[in-house]
Amino acid sequence: MPALEALVAAGHSIAAVYTQPDRPAGRGRRLRPSPVKTAALEHGLSVEQPERLGNAEARDRLAGYRPDVMIVAAYGLILPASVLNIPTHGCVNIHASLLPRWRGAAPIQRAIEAGDPETGVCLMEMAAGLDTGPVIAARSTPITPDDNAAQLHDRLADLGAQLLVDCLDGWLHGRQPARPQPSDGVTYAAKINADEAWIDWQRPAPELARRVRAFNAWPVARCAWGDDRLRVWQAVALPAGDAAAPPGTIIAVGSDGIDVQTGEGLLRLQRVQAAGGRAQPVAEFLRGHTVHVGEILH
Repeated sequence: MPALEALVAAGHSIAAVYTQPDRPAGRGRRLRPSPVKTAALEHGLSVEQPERLGNAEARDRLAGYRPDVMIVAAYGLILPASVLNIPTHGCVNIHASLLPRWRGAAPIQRAIEAGDPETGVCLMEMAAGLDTGPVIAARSTPITPDDNAAQLHDRLADLGAQLLVDCLDGWLHGRQPARPQPSDGVTYAAKINADEAWIDWQRPAPELARRVRAFNAWPVARCAWGDDRLRVWQAVALPAGDAAAPPGTIIAVGSDGIDVQTGEGLLRLQRVQAAGGRAQPVAEFLRGHTVHVGEILH
């Protein structure tokens, strides 16, 4: 959505906005429009919501707009070559990594999980391969020790929107040519699987802390706590621990957090959520739940 707002504010002529169909949401499972659709309608723009772009009807309708360029940001659907070739100048993707590092579906989460010190956004000419196209421009930002995926996503969305309006005209008029990606340094950001969210207490605490941050706000790190399930929204690694305690053992409980032994060091759980409850700081969580030293999380 920041990219759309930035294009509107910069005075670009937008023929149509494409977004995925309305999806059921909430307890009532009522159809809910995407934020992109809501913003587009507020600006009086035409909105298209095809289930997929591969069929002839959708392609013909897109071609009817006679676009100069298509700007793609987290659309969520694969664009076939027949669609990429419709705009006069092709399609430009706002990709949330510093290509060629982290091509693929989950670049933000994988950068945090890997402990990268920085990431960024690229404007990329879309090609048939997976994020293999030439890069028009890039802009970086540090990944701080406190950044989770939701926070970093929002920062990169704003960064990408600004990069787009700064560079789009120059690229369209040949003043800022795209450059091929280097062949060295290619990594792939595999799609996040919900099963990855289960905490393996055998792993080192720093690794687990990064995964907690990477999986906030989805799918959220989790573990078994007795007959219950505990979701971990925020945690920090501590160097000290009890080497004699099995990984997963609760070593200490206090208002600052719940300290759990890992394969190397302690993981201090700072914000958690029990099944059927809401996410809470541990100090608040402990007022309604009893957690014992010596309990083992699985």
